[in-house]
Amino acid sequence: MKITEIVLTPVAFRDPPLLNSAGVHEPWALRTIVEIHTDEGISGVGETYGDVAHIERLQQVIPSLIGLDAFALGPMHQCVAAALEGVTGFDTHGLTGKFSAPGTIDRVYSPFEVACLDIQGKAIGRPVVDLLGGAVRTEIPYSAYLFYKWAGHPTSKLGDEQPDQWGAALDPAGVVAQAKQLIDEYGFKSIKLKGGVFPPEQEIEAIKALREAFPGTPLRLDPNAAWTPETGIKVAQELDGIVEYLEDPSPEIEGMAEVAKVAPMPLATNMCVVSFEHLAPSVAQNAVQVILSDHHYWGGLTRSAKLAAICETFGIGLSMHSNSHLGISLAAMTHLAAATPNLTYACDTHYPWNAADDVVKPGVLSFKDGSLTVPSGPGLGIELDRDVLARLAENYRTCGILKRDDTSYMQKFNPEYEKRRPRW
Repeated sequence: MKITEIVLTPVAFRDPPLLNSAGVHEPWALRTIVEIHTDEGISGVGETYGDVAHIERLQQVIPSLIGLDAFALGPMHQCVAAALEGVTGFDTHGLTGKFSAPGTIDRVYSPFEVACLDIQGKAIGRPVVDLLGGAVRTEIPYSAYLFYKWAGHPTSKLGDEQPDQWGAALDPAGVVAQAKQLIDEYGFKSIKLKGGVFPPEQEIEAIKALREAFPGTPLRLDPNAAWTPETGIKVAQELDGIVEYLEDPSPEIEGMAEVAKVAPMPLATNMCVVSFEHLAPSVAQNAVQVILSDHHYWGGLTRSAKLAAICETFGIGLSMHSNSHLGISLAAMTHLAAATPNLTYACDTHYPWNAADDVVKPGVLSFKDGSLTVPSGPGLGIELDRDVLARLAENYRTCGILKRDDTSYMQKFNPEYEKRRPRW
């Protein structure tokens, strides 16, 4: 089953003004839809980042993939690595230079692998979860992903924004109201708050307000490495018995290890351990106790399964990270979670924030009691909505955004804002 054509469609979809330690989300989020076609008339889809530099890397490797068998995932990974050797770009830490870093290779390889698994499943009439070893669960729990946010995107200055469907969340009461809105609509049974926006004392109060409003509901706080280790330790002690884990309180493996020595709860990460080369130093220092897997940068679904086996070996917990995404990614995440026995924490997802612009036809990806049923159709079990895809592709051509830049967008309305990690 030979690959005959690969089509990349960059898309842009609406994104609320979600605050984080780097700034605030712009009005448009960017993704790239990958379609692989074969000589047997079977096609598959994947989804990945939409920044222009990433798209250029995807385009760089496509010629080497044409003619490969859609089942030849090992040779495909080798072809991606060879095609990227010596190319100028960004490594996993955002540094510019010559690279062949495994993290970069895996990020480029991932959407092609997912699309090929979609093809494989369609070819044999089985869902992707069966290609990953079979479902150990059929209902995948996700968490309510809370953000501090402005009422809406400003037009010229802060204060002139028109409220969107979510409204503002800038204090503990607003955070609790947002959680109630998400839980009422989706039924989520765990909650994560994206922090690193306000001083730690204010975010501690928000977590305590959530505990009071939702007793017994697992809580998480993620400041995106906005705190020094000293601050991280203080917050961890203050939230003892309140959060199930604290995510990325401080920068880098060394900072996390310092906090982990005294933190009373597990520390989780999707920032300091983001490729296989980071695992050994993290394990050696016991820096993190939960890894938030993300198939977009761990090299797809099969390589994420390898990550799960390593986590099981070393007694490291496993959850799943999310960024702004559409239904192709959500379907892939759900198949992977279904096949991963030791993924025991509810997964993150941005999907509620972006669901109104999904390129997947409705009906398959429906939340019930905070969970998704694993799609049962062949492959990923989803179908592209071509009309929506065309609309989102036109958005990309006209939105004027070529790469995500939360910091510059924040500075447009707050010129004195400076991205700093750690900040407190």
